[in-house]
Amino acid sequence: MKEFFASMEATQQFYWYVAIGASVIFIIQTIMTFVGADADTGVDADFDGNLDGASSPFQLFSLRNLVNFLLGFGWTGASLYTSFENKFVLGIVAFLVGTLFIVIFFLVMRALMKLSEDNTFKIEDTIGQTADVYMNIPAAKKGKGKIFVSIKGSTHELPAITASEEDIRSGSLVRVDAIEGGILLVTPISK
Repeated sequence: MKEFFASMEATQQFYWYVAIGASVIFIIQTIMTFVGADADTGVDADFDGNLDGASSPFQLFSLRNLVNFLLGFGWTGASLYTSFENKFVLGIVAFLVGTLFIVIFFLVMRALMKLSEDNTFKIEDTIGQTADVYMNIPAAKKGKGKIFVSIKGSTHELPAITASEEDIRSGSLVRVDAIEGGILLVTPISK
C-alpha cells in the first residue's frame, strides 16, 4: 500500500485519502443503519437555539451529506486524475460531482418520504364516506345501531344514529354526514 501512494503526486494522494476515508465512514454508517445502531456520541449538550425545520428528513449540513459529498469528490478526483492536465479543472469537476451526490441523496430521500403514509384512524375521516349497516339503526335518533366503514384500507365497526324518519335495516348503505358526541350521524343511500 505504501508503494501505491509513494509514486503519486501530493494532490493525487489527497484525492485517494479523501475517497478511502469517506468510503470507510460510509460503510460504517450503512452498517449502523441496517443494524439499527444509535449513532449516539455520548456528548451531552445544552442548546437554546431556534431549530426551525430541524425535524425535516433532509438537512443540508449533516455528517451524512458531508460523507456523500466527500465520496463523490474523492472518487472523482482519484479516478480522473490522469485524465485532466489542468488540476484546477479536475478540482471543479470533483466539487460538482460531490454536489451531485448530495442532490441525488436528497432526491432519493424525498422519494422515500413520499412512500410513508399515516394510517392512524381518526373518526373525522369517516365524514362523507359510504358505510354498510351492521345492526339496525332506529329512526329519529331514538337509538344506536352499528355500521362498518372502511378508512385508509381498514374496516371499523362504529356506533351510528340517524335523523331519518324510518329505521335503517342491516345490509343497507348509508353516508356518514356528521359526528355527534363520538357517534356517527348517517343518512340512508337510496339504490
